[in-house]
Amino acid sequence: MTSTSLPVAGVLLAAGLSTRMGQPKQLADLHGRPLCTYAARALADAGHDHLLAVVPPGEVGDRIRAALSGLGFAFVVNPEPGRGLASSFRAAVHALPPGLAGANFALADMPLVTAGVHRALLGAFRDSGAPVVLAVYGDGDGAVRAPPHVFRADLLDAVKATPDADHGPRSLIALHRAHAVTVSVPAGLLLDVDTPDALLAAQVALPAG
Repeated sequence: MTSTSLPVAGVLLAAGLSTRMGQPKQLADLHGRPLCTYAARALADAGHDHLLAVVPPGEVGDRIRAALSGLGFAFVVNPEPGRGLASSFRAAVHALPPGLAGANFALADMPLVTAGVHRALLGAFRDSGAPVVLAVYGDGDGAVRAPPHVFRADLLDAVKATPDADHGPRSLIALHRAHAVTVSVPAGLLLDVDTPDALLAAQVALPAG
């Protein structure tokens, strides 16, 4: 088992193709800032020991790098973002440094997730040493499991083996569900900005400035 006293990386998955947005969603304007900067700043403010962002190739990736400049991120390119979210997980794990306790994976299109959410996940991971720490939005039958999620370091090789058909490492989470720890997150923070309507919802939910 990996010691939880070792560093934990914060990973921003920002290589999506934005097929439903009609423009690169990572760079969509949200109160005068690129959308991806909200998730990135939440990770940066949460106290991770290492920060990594996965970006697409080409001009969009270059613009994301520029938007995150100064936040402390290292970058890796996902050369085939069309293969889905699993390909970004794989690119991230290949680029992570050795000697980690684990990695906390967050999505660039979830601007309402706060640094406090990440700190709660990190605290639960440090306290439990669980193989997986999952964010769960809301309560009861309507609760939804969604990123961010922390994976212990000894699971990262399995993350690299995630098939493209698995939208993120769902099968890996299912395999370790019995030993996973969950962190309750307010349901109102669950918003994936995948469409123009979702971007409008984010504009309403987030204060300007």
